[in-house]
Amino acid sequence: MNDIVMARPVDAEAELDRLAKRYRAASGIGMRLLNVLGSRAENLLDRLPTPIRNGMEGATQAALKVAMEGARQSRRQVPDQKAWINTAMTTAMGAAGGMGGLPTAMIELPATTTVLMRAIQGVAAENGFNPDEESVQFDCLRVFAAAGPLDQDDGADLSFVTLRLTLTGPTMHRMIAAVAPKLATVLGQKLATQTVPLLGAVAGATTNYLFTSYYQEIAQVHFGLRRLAIDSGVSEAELVTRLNRRMAKPLR
Repeated sequence: MNDIVMARPVDAEAELDRLAKRYRAASGIGMRLLNVLGSRAENLLDRLPTPIRNGMEGATQAALKVAMEGARQSRRQVPDQKAWINTAMTTAMGAAGGMGGLPTAMIELPATTTVLMRAIQGVAAENGFNPDEESVQFDCLRVFAAAGPLDQDDGADLSFVTLRLTLTGPTMHRMIAAVAPKLATVLGQKLATQTVPLLGAVAGATTNYLFTSYYQEIAQVHFGLRRLAIDSGVSEAELVTRLNRRMAKPLR
């Protein structure tokens, strides 16, 4: 993380209100668009050939490792982009991937995963954290642990924010292994939507739009909380508790 001399004066409650709004936006982004594609996302996995379906977890672990390093290395060559540019890029990639059905979707999936990781790293940098640091890379994986907009069980669960482990090389691998099963199911659903005849390009563009919007918002919440803990002097655990209280209140 960048050197910090002293905490800046900050209105913690106002910032928590802003982060709660972003979290709600992440959970609600594009859900109507998902309904256009159909409400049976889990059943779409049956469209995938059995070898691909059974290999999704291993492929996801490999994709996460490649995405983490590829995204980090690319930051040395290409500056971070605005959120809308990241979203436009992955939307176009999803359309291209879905246009050719399963073969092109399989090529597009790891590329999109890398762009998503790059977008998350960009949010980390925006909030003053260095994506080259192992602790920040670990946190980027924790953002992926939120699974994505096709996972209907997330709700306002902020448990991924509070996960803390000793940062060692083996721990990083364990984190990837822990994230991969849940993410594999979600990415499998995304892949399956791109195999729908005639609608693959639309489905690919829509799901990529949703994923990119979702992860960028979740990353803003995650790293925003870390930034707020530093600036306010309030522990991250306490801030998460306060944020959870806000999420539990019904919208007016």
